Amino acid sequence: MKQSTKQLEPKKNCMINKLLQQFLKHIDSFLMVCLFFTLMVGLFVLYSASGQSISRVYGQGLNIIVALSFMWVAANIAPNQLERIALPLYVLGVFLLICVQLFGHISHGAQRWLDIGPIKIQPSEIMRIAMPMMLAWYFSKREGKPKMADFAIGGLLLLVPVALIMKQPDLGTALLITASGFYVLFLAGLSWKLLLGSAVLFAASTPILWSMLHDYQRKRIEILLDPTQDPLGAGYHTIQAIIAIGSGGAAGKGWLNGTQAQLDFLPERTTDFIFAVFGEEFGLLGNLLLLLLFTLIIMRGLVIASQAQSTFSRLLAGSITLTFFTYAFVNMGMVSGILPVVGVPLPLISYGGTSMVTLCLSLCILMSV
Repeated sequence: MKQSTKQLEPKKNCMINKLLQQFLKHIDSFLMVCLFFTLMVGLFVLYSASGQSISRVYGQGLNIIVALSFMWVAANIAPNQLERIALPLYVLGVFLLICVQLFGHISHGAQRWLDIGPIKIQPSEIMRIAMPMMLAWYFSKREGKPKMADFAIGGLLLLVPVALIMKQPDLGTALLITASGFYVLFLAGLSWKLLLGSAVLFAASTPILWSMLHDYQRKRIEILLDPTQDPLGAGYHTIQAIIAIGSGGAAGKGWLNGTQAQLDFLPERTTDFIFAVFGEEFGLLGNLLLLLLFTLIIMRGLVIASQAQSTFSRLLAGSITLTFFTYAFVNMGMVSGILPVVGVPLPLISYGGTSMVTLCLSLCILMSV
């Protein structure tokens, strides 16, 4: 019996080695190392931000395991296979967004979810992946330099889901999807003259756009300009976040010693405002370390995009990388008081299963490329 057990051990080790080799086959080691360290930083700061809640950290750990499982699947899908599913995925996403408008679940004044049996899904999250894939597929079919008509059609493909998401309303997700689609248009060769003209047109249409915003969205912009006009209401989040980051100083107050977070002054500290917790406890030096990790991920993504073998892969990888940059920039700007509060999580750090899976899927598409 002992002899047979000894014989089984080499076979078991061989199977484990094969599984590891299969897992690592399509994994970009540099990107994976940066991702691992960023996720570990996220767990450390989440433990503090949640009031030292083991259950919260455990929940995020499960989110990471699920995300890594999706990562392995995505990393083993070849770019040409992704190209084949781009159109069906986009159509499915738009269809589900229309279903949300017709009979979606309403919570806290927003209609963003669909109840499908025992589970609840947010179709706008699908568009975070489907939108850049769709536009990358569309422009990969246009040989040579795309014409203005191609960019007009691309803009229309982008406008449809963004308009549906704005109606929910979900300004943060709409902003990120707009950014992901715009980056594909830009990388496909969108003219600088057209960009400048669009910027002038946007500035001229500001009064019209202002009238289309919801009251709470206007309030966010007003609070951005002067958060002290409502210090205990709409401006409270921004004021407390600025106090937290500023009080951290150069080296921070130390892990678990941040007063704004530990004494419950800082709202949404495990999700949208977790960067304020990090800044208070680890200071400027910690912020620079986090920025370095994000910068390394972004630089590696741009290198992958530049070495892509097809137009579809190049546009998709470039859009994913620049959208990751947008995630980080918007969240840090929002928490620092230089951008309005729009509900964008800090990538790989904020608590949340959906955003974690979406981000990790995007990064593993980069590895696939």
